[in-house]
Amino acid sequence: MTTPNSPSRFHRFSKAECILVFITMIWGGTFLLVQHAMAVSGPMFFVGLRFAAAAIAVGFFSLRTLRDLTLFELKAGVFIGVAIMFGYGLQTIGLQTILSSQSAFITALYVPFVPLLQWLVLGRRPGLMPSLGIMLAFAGLMLLTGPAGASLNFSAGEIATLIGAIAIAAEIILISAFAGQVDVRRVTVVQLATASLLSFLMVVPMGEVLPGFSWLLLFSAVGLGLTSAVIQVAMNWAQQSVSPTRATLIYAGEPVWAGVVGRIAGERFPPIAMLGAALIVVAVIVSEMKRNSSNVVDAKAEVEPENQG
Repeated sequence: MTTPNSPSRFHRFSKAECILVFITMIWGGTFLLVQHAMAVSGPMFFVGLRFAAAAIAVGFFSLRTLRDLTLFELKAGVFIGVAIMFGYGLQTIGLQTILSSQSAFITALYVPFVPLLQWLVLGRRPGLMPSLGIMLAFAGLMLLTGPAGASLNFSAGEIATLIGAIAIAAEIILISAFAGQVDVRRVTVVQLATASLLSFLMVVPMGEVLPGFSWLLLFSAVGLGLTSAVIQVAMNWAQQSVSPTRATLIYAGEPVWAGVVGRIAGERFPPIAMLGAALIVVAVIVSEMKRNSSNVVDAKAEVEPENQG
């Protein structure tokens, strides 16, 4: 029983935090949506169409600022766009053969992969908590994949999704590297447009056949792109008042929501794989604890128009 002077449990969540939870629920469901879209489109064409819609939407509201685009911002946007194309292109390719919920959990590994890549590429040794997160992530990955669990017998779809998660981690690092030196809106338009163009260019090398008109394709790609642009604005507003640590805890629920949606749709994990999925979520949370360097969540908020699923 609560008194007038003691807030209820519900009131412990601010309006901004509730919005982030809602956004996370939406993104968790997009994995299944993309997987169904693969029935009517090739993966690279879908990714190209998706990012084209997002680029047009963000560009429409950034027309005035685009006039001041610098060469440095153009280069930054292109570099990030290349990482986006590989990240989400490979993720979408993986969704052709693996469960949508499994894809979501593997993709979530990009968070502990960030400090790992910073160590391998930039020589920045991760602290205790990120190191623990990396080990938990690896253990969770072994349990989540393989027919018997606890193995490195990855399928082609799992390998594609795993490499995609590494590319997304590289994207986050690039965003952090350019942060403060560029205009976010201009670079966002360039990176989305670059990801779209490169994805369309990959259609022929990948041997994809151009799909015919489909309402499912139109709704999935264009609808997802436009929704991404709207969510970007909401996330930027919400994270002005939500701490990075709390935001990380909320974002860690994204693959969980994907698992819930997948289970409703009939997807099932063996018990050992469910344990692996739980370890990955823990790894995401642990990797973000007591980090003093560039924050993954802040970087993620700047690039969310093309995020997840």
